[in-house]
Amino acid sequence: MPIETLDFAQPFFRVQHITDEDRVSVEGRAIALNLGERDISIEDQTVAPLSSVIVQNSVLNNVKCAVVVHGFDAHTDDTELFAWVKDTWPSAFDVRQEERLRGVSHYMSPKVFVGNVGLTMYHSGSVPLNVGLHKDHPFCPVPGFREVHTQIVGFGKMQQCRERDVETLYLEEFLAPGTTHKPMYDAKGNYPWHQYETITPSIFMAVEILPEGARVPDMEVQNG
Repeated sequence: MPIETLDFAQPFFRVQHITDEDRVSVEGRAIALNLGERDISIEDQTVAPLSSVIVQNSVLNNVKCAVVVHGFDAHTDDTELFAWVKDTWPSAFDVRQEERLRGVSHYMSPKVFVGNVGLTMYHSGSVPLNVGLHKDHPFCPVPGFREVHTQIVGFGKMQQCRERDVETLYLEEFLAPGTTHKPMYDAKGNYPWHQYETITPSIFMAVEILPEGARVPDMEVQNG
């Protein structure tokens, strides 16, 4: 289906998954993330693969694969939004059972897979978040796993470290609404020690691209 509405982020945001469309109109303001292997054009500008922008009353051209998040700035009170999210989504530790997430104010929406692409929203409720440095993704043992994060509400940063110690940090990318950090993995799919950290309480979207031969993790609660 060329344009599909995904319900994993409702009732907070409306998310569309778009494939193989020459021209897609976006009414109002939205975050557009390019998941294809070629540029998307917006008037005289281009959006590179695994990059995102905020668009407003715009047309996306030459879309191979993209995700559009509507309503990212539609909530007038972030504190009320975050309280609602905490009442709706379970903690990431309860779902994933990773020790680094125990006791962390980190909540996750249902996860939906469209083909080999998994999409999840996360609410990070504390500053700092202290989600824990990691370089492996146990739910995907097959080499070639790719992941990026797109900021939806609030402000955060993606940190890369030489060792499992924040004091060895060597690269930090600032994330504002509509921003996706640059891919961290190398050509073989290896990751540095990394973590998402909050600047303010926030919501971001994790995009997980499974390599050929990998299966959807058992913990996923929705499939598309």
